[in-house]
Amino acid sequence: MEWNSWLDDYYARYQAAIFDPAIRGSLEAFHALCLDVRANGRKLMFAGNGASASIASHGAVDFTKQAKVRGVDFNEPNLITAYSNDFGFENFMAKAVEHHGDAGDGLVLISVSGRSQNAVNAARTARERGIKVVSFTGAKADNPLREVSDIAFWCDSKAYNIVECTHMIWLTTVVDMLVGKAEYSVS
Repeated sequence: MEWNSWLDDYYARYQAAIFDPAIRGSLEAFHALCLDVRANGRKLMFAGNGASASIASHGAVDFTKQAKVRGVDFNEPNLITAYSNDFGFENFMAKAVEHHGDAGDGLVLISVSGRSQNAVNAARTARERGIKVVSFTGAKADNPLREVSDIAFWCDSKAYNIVECTHMIWLTTVVDMLVGKAEYSVS
């Protein structure tokens, strides 16, 4: 295999996704939401499945520690298993929002497909409770999570690694926007 050509194509996919000029409006809107959440002593709640759960957990820590926006995630095994057992896996995130969310909070949901029923149900519950929904999706543009979000980040790719890494870059971009610079002490 000729790797140079393959790599050129592969990284061109990242470049097209990450640096899409259309995403700037979403970055600015998410930044503004975070400023409001921080100023009003509210919180951001994060959730996802699989690798998106790891991105959500990373986001909760970085928003709390670096950006001074209190963040929590719903990826604790005890929470997932207890809520899934009692309310069904498709409802565990919605029940977590119901039990932990307050009006004025923000909910960040990460799902490559945008079709994970537990994330869609959580978004609907959040909207009913006056909680703004920020979603990070990919694959098809017409996904249900994107449709029920106040701020919708969408990566035009069906390649899971490209979508997930793009989500991570967009998420941490907003952290750095809140800090006001790209290089800073983390201790």
